[in-house]
Amino acid sequence: MIRKKSIVSIMLALMLALVMAVAGCAGEEPQETEEPANTKVILATTTSTQDTGLLDELIPFFKEETGYEISTIAVGTGEALRMGEAGDADVLLTHAPASEQELVDNNDVMNYQLVMHNDFVIVGPAADPTQIKGIESAADAFQKLMDNEGTFVSRGDDSGTHKKEKAVWEKMDVKPEGDWYVEAGAGMGDTLRMASEKQAYTLTDRGTYLAQKENLDLEVLVEGDKILLNIYHVMQVNPEKNDKINADGAKAFVEFLVSSDTQKVIEDFGKDKYGEPLFIPDAGKNEDEIG
Repeated sequence: MIRKKSIVSIMLALMLALVMAVAGCAGEEPQETEEPANTKVILATTTSTQDTGLLDELIPFFKEETGYEISTIAVGTGEALRMGEAGDADVLLTHAPASEQELVDNNDVMNYQLVMHNDFVIVGPAADPTQIKGIESAADAFQKLMDNEGTFVSRGDDSGTHKKEKAVWEKMDVKPEGDWYVEAGAGMGDTLRMASEKQAYTLTDRGTYLAQKENLDLEVLVEGDKILLNIYHVMQVNPEKNDKINADGAKAFVEFLVSSDTQKVIEDFGKDKYGEPLFIPDAGKNEDEIG
């Protein structure tokens, strides 16, 4: 009898210890991510990712997850790519695939990943004095603007948007010039505001237009042409450029942007405020699957 009681007592003690151990584990706080040796990461990117507010949404999550701090330099895509070529940034987020491919081919950048897309649209005053609304071809709309000298404000800054605009003119084998054609030499937000003030037309990415729309007197007039597709990639600058490049931080940012959690944030970004997302997530896709 005594022996049976002893066995029962031992079993009860073991069960109690197991329950306490499980409870102790459940109460443990998750271990914090170890802070990297070099926490500073320089991101060179297009103004659209900043003007839309997307980076303001993503960067705090990145810091919380990894410990890295992003310093954003928002310029035109052309300038961002030049910074990468010179080794003056750690990671790039841009939207000019043809120009980006040159850096990939020259081994200036690596870990080149598709992130997201939206599209470019031609916006202008509601009165639409040049009557381009509803034209399906961007080239036809440009032709009508030029023929009727409808005031057009160009970014004029070698940005991804400016490169796209020039691609349309080149398709037409035309060089725009004249008083009707105004070069802003500015970011997308400033160019939109200038076009609004002048009651002029301009080419813009849809995301920046939606983010700025309530402060503009402009409407979407031309959209849907396949040439207006706007594709964003992220890439690391080759660390062989110089010993100051934070290769680990750049790699972490690339992996963060294409992760499923971040792609979900991108998918939902803008829906609550604008009724539609500002970007469509594309990680894991091929470019020919878009559009």
